[in-house]
Amino acid sequence: MFVVGLLLVLFGALAIVAALFGSEGTAEFLNTDLSAFAIFVIGLASGVAILWGYSIAKFGIKKSMQHRRESKQLHELSEKLDRVDEDKRREVDDDRI
Repeated sequence: MFVVGLLLVLFGALAIVAALFGSEGTAEFLNTDLSAFAIFVIGLASGVAILWGYSIAKFGIKKSMQHRRESKQLHELSEKLDRVDEDKRREVDDDRI
């Protein structure tokens, strides 16, 4: 998720940079003549791609952090259970002696 979001942000930023610096005072984008409306739509799509990519990346990071937190808690609980089992085994062994 994070990688997809990052790619969308980079693609949108690249489209904006290409539109700004690729044209030399004319209305062209990637060697194609465009009207003012087409340039507006490209800018709008680029902005949407950046925002969409940012939100996807943010969602991916949030899910990843949540997964890591849950994994850590499960690991800690597993260690506690192992210690309790070991203590019970020792008590049983001590009772037998």
